[in-house]
Amino acid sequence: MNYRQVRLAGFGYELAPHVLTSEDIEERLSKAFAALHLQKGQLSLLTGIEERRYWGPGMTMHEGAARAAEKALENTGIDRSAIGMLLYAGVCRDQLEPATACAVAHDLGLSPQTHVHDVSNACLGVLNGMVHVANAIELGQIEAGMIVSCETSKDIMDRVIDRLNDTPDMGLFRKTVATLTGGSGAVAVILSRSNGFPQGHRLLGGVIRNAVQWHRLCCWGPDTGFPADRDHFMETDSIGVLQNGVQLGIDTYRDLLTETGWGPHGPDKVVCHQVGAAHQRAILDALNIAPEKEFSTFAHLGNMGTVSLPMTAAIADERGFFEPGDRVGFLGIGSGLNCLMLALGW
Repeated sequence: MNYRQVRLAGFGYELAPHVLTSEDIEERLSKAFAALHLQKGQLSLLTGIEERRYWGPGMTMHEGAARAAEKALENTGIDRSAIGMLLYAGVCRDQLEPATACAVAHDLGLSPQTHVHDVSNACLGVLNGMVHVANAIELGQIEAGMIVSCETSKDIMDRVIDRLNDTPDMGLFRKTVATLTGGSGAVAVILSRSNGFPQGHRLLGGVIRNAVQWHRLCCWGPDTGFPADRDHFMETDSIGVLQNGVQLGIDTYRDLLTETGWGPHGPDKVVCHQVGAAHQRAILDALNIAPEKEFSTFAHLGNMGTVSLPMTAAIADERGFFEPGDRVGFLGIGSGLNCLMLALGW
């Protein structure tokens, strides 16, 4: 896919207020760690994550998303009346129906003519939303659009900790250690038409690939039957996700270099989905991307699902990581497996 009329106008994000360290989690898992003969410090050693954040009691997903959206509107200077599409793209939603985007749009006071709906695709949701909004801009349907997300990790993490303490089992620990990396936060991304809103950075295009034969490698339940067949739980085959995700990343990245014409030099800077240290090393090595070209946040924010990549990009931009003229790649991957990589001209 290629775009001629689309710009990334800017970001807004909201950090969850409470910090949870890996040491805190290990303390709560002391019974399981003793039974499994695990030494303190293993969680940080395995994941490279020192801390993550969580929301306070009663926090709703639309509230976090709306806070980030207000910051995005302020940062870009784009009036809310210009927002022709609002997509909520989080894994976590306030309820099955209606779309969480409806509550966000109400909080923001958006126009009755605004296209409002949810997009869901594991950790790729925000990038998928960017494609939907970019397509609408390119087709002349809207002048600007916003993608928002808010993720929360504490509830599912509490359930995993309780289950591990109740049933200490090394196989269960391996299936659930990825859940213990989860963080919470909210983000908003605004895209706009180039000739109407010249600020921001060009969205050049992107590529999509899937390997859906691996859709069972990472699952978060329960199903949506009434009643549900099982309690909320998340299980991840971390090794399977790593091996097959890296191969999918290699194939998608090759397509990105061809589609953009960037050639073997590739992008000048990249932001990847923030999983952990092992995944970071594996994907950068596989794509032959030097570590100094990548900006990461997972060590202190954990894996925030759909929020991770765009919030990391926003923080990188704030800190001057990107320079004018940089070729920037957003390299996203999500359970399914799906991979979406976007190319931008900074």
